[in-house]
Amino acid sequence: MGTIVVGYVPKPEGHAALRRATEEARLRGSRLLVVNSHRGGREFDRDDAVQSEADLGAIRAELDEAGVEHEVRQLVRGMDPADDLVNVAEEVDAELIVIGLRRRSPVGKLILGSNAQRVLLDAPCPVLAVKAEEE
Repeated sequence: MGTIVVGYVPKPEGHAALRRATEEARLRGSRLLVVNSHRGGREFDRDDAVQSEADLGAIRAELDEAGVEHEVRQLVRGMDPADDLVNVAEEVDAELIVIGLRRRSPVGKLILGSNAQRVLLDAPCPVLAVKAEEE
């Protein structure tokens, strides 16, 4: 049984990635590994960790109900989310990585960089990039 790694954030692009990864896991008969990555530090305090764990608990319940074999990991180890996704994909010999995309201005991409681009370039397997639905 293969493994699909999905990068999850509690935003529209994260929900879109999770939905598509769940569909792919069903189609392929694969296991789903949900990765929620944070750098930690001042931007991610105890309250954020508690809220994040509650969000991930809801995802576990949703995947249990869907009958998809899964694992959910919350990573707070000072790494960029792109590095975490690529490292986890290498660790589990993933067959696919699924990421969500959001619209950003060219200046926003220049200033902040692009985790999605880094995953696309550094991934050890194919990457499926999914756009969030327009609100």
